[in-house]
Amino acid sequence: MSATPRLLTAALVCCAVAALPAQGVHHGLDPVNLDTTCAPCLDFYRYANGGWLARTSLPPEYASYGSFTELADRNNETLHRIVDGLAVAAPAAPKTPEQKLGAFYASCMDSSAIERAGADPLKNELARIAAIASRADVARALARGHHHGWDPVFNFGATADFKRSTMIIAAASQGGLGLPDRDYYVRNDSTARALRTAYLEYVSRTLGLLGDAPAVADSEAQRILALETALARASLTRVERRDPNANYHKLALAAADSLTPNFAWPTFLRDAGAPATDAINIGQPRFFKTVDSLLTAAPPPDWRAYLRWHFTRHLAPWLSSSFVDASFRFQRALSGVKEQQPRWKRCIQAANSMLGDALGQAYVKETFTPDARRRARDMVDQLVAALDDRLHTLEWMGDSTRAQAVGKLRAFGKKIGYPDKWRDYSKLLVDRRDFSGNVVRAQTFAAARDFARIGKPVDRAEWRMTAPTVNASYNPSFNDITFPAGILQAPFFDPAADDAVNYGGMGAVIGHEMTHGFDDQGRQFDAVGNLRDWWTADDAERFKERAGRVVRQFDAYTVVDSATHVNGRLTLGEDIADLGGLRIAYAAFQRSLAGLARPPDIDGLTPEQRFFLAWAQIWRSKATDQFLRNQVTVDPHAPARWRVMGPLSNLPEFARAFHCGEGDPMVRPDSLRAQIW
Repeated sequence: MSATPRLLTAALVCCAVAALPAQGVHHGLDPVNLDTTCAPCLDFYRYANGGWLARTSLPPEYASYGSFTELADRNNETLHRIVDGLAVAAPAAPKTPEQKLGAFYASCMDSSAIERAGADPLKNELARIAAIASRADVARALARGHHHGWDPVFNFGATADFKRSTMIIAAASQGGLGLPDRDYYVRNDSTARALRTAYLEYVSRTLGLLGDAPAVADSEAQRILALETALARASLTRVERRDPNANYHKLALAAADSLTPNFAWPTFLRDAGAPATDAINIGQPRFFKTVDSLLTAAPPPDWRAYLRWHFTRHLAPWLSSSFVDASFRFQRALSGVKEQQPRWKRCIQAANSMLGDALGQAYVKETFTPDARRRARDMVDQLVAALDDRLHTLEWMGDSTRAQAVGKLRAFGKKIGYPDKWRDYSKLLVDRRDFSGNVVRAQTFAAARDFARIGKPVDRAEWRMTAPTVNASYNPSFNDITFPAGILQAPFFDPAADDAVNYGGMGAVIGHEMTHGFDDQGRQFDAVGNLRDWWTADDAERFKERAGRVVRQFDAYTVVDSATHVNGRLTLGEDIADLGGLRIAYAAFQRSLAGLARPPDIDGLTPEQRFFLAWAQIWRSKATDQFLRNQVTVDPHAPARWRVMGPLSNLPEFARAFHCGEGDPMVRPDSLRAQIW
């Protein structure tokens, strides 16, 4: 444990370099990003990124900014050009996916029409909510909200059955909160109190836009906060929800009705537009018991206030500027962001959310060739082979568990770049003169599509990310890894860069997602995606002991101030994936060199050093204090600095590459070193 304070103290003595002029296109690592006044064995994050940190200001439209944001911005420029052209050509009654995408974007960009509409798009639903007079009325309103995709009180949809992964079942889980996490309702520290105050102001201001007098709006806001607090107190924490078994309670519909005697699930399914089914997974039974009791304990005026607020809040970002500004003021309090993103960016985000495959199809045509897809598949195959080798030599795992692990790895599904079959939008009505209507129709369309999957076999070819997304994922029920075209670009993957950089960037990202299949959650699912214990008791205990070292390591890290710590149990899966992904990618890189002449040093850096620098540089980031404080509460990923420092300090390969020795801050002692995969 003593290594961590030395690291935190030592980081303060690294010098900041003078800002350097931005360079032109540079493939691979750009030396101007380094701070060579800081020894790599002292603070590798500063050494790798100090030049970038010195010359980069946090753009006012972002609360956090780094490599992911830079790439997303480049993607947005491409998307902007695409949708601008489609918007000009879109007819009044679009039919094709491209026409609908253009019309949707055009309607979003028509700010004059949106301003003229004001609160009118809310009127019909608000009138229905105002008529609520009974528990049955509340239940019908909840179903109507789910039918239209705004999920009041709880989340509902179709999901793979955790224990019968070939089938899709209905599932309901806790939700219904306006603050980002249940902890903000139950904690009494200064951050939580300030956010509750900002939230009440946001609610009251928005209700005022609906015509409420200030005193009435303030009173309604207090009602809403009280109801949400009751939901929050019944909710599992994010750490508790990391246990898949804590979220799996598949019940016959009659048993679900017994759990919630005031809420009839067959009636809800019918009214929401979901198919009849004989079973449902009630993710968190205690939460739904509380919902059931609130249906009778909370009077209709409380429910009217709550539903009126959540419906308005859901559509507020897409309404006139007064609603958008109220929403943004709360985001500013939450994240520290200074300015709204320009309208065209927000409209692209809306299109990606609601017509993602139409946008993705147009994006892929311009940016991602079949050859790029083949190269990415080759890298994935090389990473799988490296992990396969590692599993066969893993010293702490017994043979029976090893055989199951190897079988799971070899069963991985691999989704690269974009889906082979794009989503069908033929039944979605888009009107270029009616943006809020387009939003409601698109969300209703998406909910209906999701509900229609209930009771059907799993479609393992289905994508759950859009092609332009700068991210990647692993899904335990599908046992598959997904790498959209949006992330298969520099600085993660650059065909013109040297192999060391590509393995340290995209290779480690691929290894990260693969390792999720064997992290504290993923390891509980088998090769076909069923929640099943395939571990011997001894191997499970050895895994938990090693994972405990990771928890303790990250628990010791702080952000912003000494009182704000990373939650190592919340970030455990991502921390394990970072650590494993780096080891696997490094092994794959070394495999790729076998039988070849050693690559030359570049800019005075060895291939091994460039590998680790590539990882560190994809996590370069600037963020507001508010963003970081919220991140350690809600995000299962550790802050960027610790995603560099944490895993690398456990790797002997890193220490050898930079000639770090025992006692250096970037080298954890053997007694504390975490090593799993």
